Amino acid sequence: MPSRKRPYKLHEAIHLGVDFHVVDSQSLEVRPVVPALFADLGAAPSGSLERGSMVWTAGVAKHQISLRNQRPAVRWPVLHQRLQNEVNSINEVLARMGCTLLPTGAHPWMDAVTGTELRDDELVQLCHRIFNCNTPGWSNSAGTRLEITFDGDQEFMRLHAAVRLLLPIIPALTASSPFLNGSWTGFLDARMEAYLHMHERHPELMGSLVPEAAFDQEDYYRTIYGPIAQVLAEHEGGNLLDHEQANSRGAVAHFDRGTLEIRVMDTQEHLAADLAIAEFIITVLKALSSGRWVSTYLHRAWGENDLLAIFLQVIKDAGQTSIANHDYLLMFGLMKQDRMSAHKLWQHLFVELYGDLSDGARQTIGHILEHGCLAGRILRRTGRNPSREVLRDTYQELARCLREDKPFT
Repeated sequence: MPSRKRPYKLHEAIHLGVDFHVVDSQSLEVRPVVPALFADLGAAPSGSLERGSMVWTAGVAKHQISLRNQRPAVRWPVLHQRLQNEVNSINEVLARMGCTLLPTGAHPWMDAVTGTELRDDELVQLCHRIFNCNTPGWSNSAGTRLEITFDGDQEFMRLHAAVRLLLPIIPALTASSPFLNGSWTGFLDARMEAYLHMHERHPELMGSLVPEAAFDQEDYYRTIYGPIAQVLAEHEGGNLLDHEQANSRGAVAHFDRGTLEIRVMDTQEHLAADLAIAEFIITVLKALSSGRWVSTYLHRAWGENDLLAIFLQVIKDAGQTSIANHDYLLMFGLMKQDRMSAHKLWQHLFVELYGDLSDGARQTIGHILEHGCLAGRILRRTGRNPSREVLRDTYQELARCLREDKPFT
């Protein structure tokens, strides 16, 4: 394939990565077979496997696997089909092992302390020594990572300011992890709540989750990557883990490839939902970064702690979160409201930007806004104190939704 002669401009292309757990087809217990899966296809038992424009990547634990497009994608339907083809291919190989892929943000009853088998490679073992990977934030976590292109500091400034602003309400759409260790956690997005505790030993690696107000490459390196590099220098001399890999904020800049990566989205029950949410988020970010409702200068005035306060409410109550912040609502063109639920705010954005969405995204986002986030739909099916049998039956249906690319109602 000929090399591209110019970088991708703001919002022009994306990478989408989707994480899954590998589980037993019948019991749904996690199965540490990803190294065997890779070996079955003639690849190294750890690391990654390239398949044309797509790549499979092993997680830190032997039951985790991710899919991602290697080259930036510009057409949503093509990316959707390629991702679904890879899901089908993985499930075909896993079926011979009595296993299947499980979607959603977290396995509902896995014990991360006793049920984790970490990969044997040097980088994973280094991470385990520094951070302890036998925790839900590391080994019971499955998210969707959206990378959006930009070119140069001016485009990065507009994109980073818009992403920081939107980040707190994204889990209202994407929360899909109400259970951990077999119990209702009190959080509709328990994955993100667990994620917040991944780096308590080294808070420089996550900061306040919402990235600091750094709006050019030099400032970003000084404010964010400098402190991370100091932590890494104290803990390992092999330079196996770099500052970008260690940056665990909810959005991470990759200046070398000109992308900004959003990391606060739980994996959904089927790929059409992951793709539709990504398209909706980009559509909102385009509106924000173009100054549709207010000047982008006002976006840059927000501090991370004010935005984190909203995020912490949203990961608990998702769409039912009451946002009592007039200034925040004003950023989205709501000039007269002093209070609004996160669900109503997303409905407002859907109406405002309906004409900019594809037909498929309209249908799927409409389903989510009508029936609520996946975590809420799961809870309505199971109740807050389900038996293991009820949980297993519910998540068996979610695994079928992934295989058949259909919504869970």
